[in-house]
Amino acid sequence: MIRVVVVDDQPLVRAGIVMLINAEDDISVVAEAVDGAEALSQIRCHRPDVVLMDVRMPGTDGVTATRAVVNEGLTSQSGQPIGVIILTTYHIDEAVYAALRAGASGFLLKDAAPAEIVNAIRSVVAGEAWLDPAVARRLIDEFAARPEPHTPTPAEMAQLTPREREVLSLMARGLSNADVAVELFISEATVKTHLARVMMKLGVREKAQAVAAAYQTGLVQPPTR
Repeated sequence: MIRVVVVDDQPLVRAGIVMLINAEDDISVVAEAVDGAEALSQIRCHRPDVVLMDVRMPGTDGVTATRAVVNEGLTSQSGQPIGVIILTTYHIDEAVYAALRAGASGFLLKDAAPAEIVNAIRSVVAGEAWLDPAVARRLIDEFAARPEPHTPTPAEMAQLTPREREVLSLMARGLSNADVAVELFISEATVKTHLARVMMKLGVREKAQAVAAAYQTGLVQPPTR
């Protein structure tokens, strides 16, 4: 059972998400929170697999709470890092960039289709990144325009082996770990090993950040519209 904490300061929004998640046989909401401070308390107590985190809340916001989850190294009951999916009403803004740089596994719009929400949860638990496809291109462009001190550089990208670059390129095009394994005729465990090495060499903690770096440094070209 995938265990989830839902964080949103709007009761109706939170209730709708909870109802949606609890309708799935393999996902269950173990706690709710109205702000980042309460979220951290619930996360430390329940140790969920995934947190759906509203980015804008009074008091402690979603960015600060996400950064705390990552920096404290909080893990689920299975011992895996807790995945944080940012929820936002807006398509893309500075808060979303900040949350992804803080270590969020991806983000969703609050008006996303129900199937997309549950798919995002399952994907993050499986170690995948989840970037809302409606705004992924804009996110990539903005990452490129807003370099940070620890944003991977072309020189760091050059440290990757040909196979590591191949794995990252396929992931940047939207393939899952399983899809990459099939494409390259290797095991999924080998894909995860390559990805771990990519993230270590690039100095990032989340696959979403590695994928953004692949576009930012020109390893992969964004699709044209």
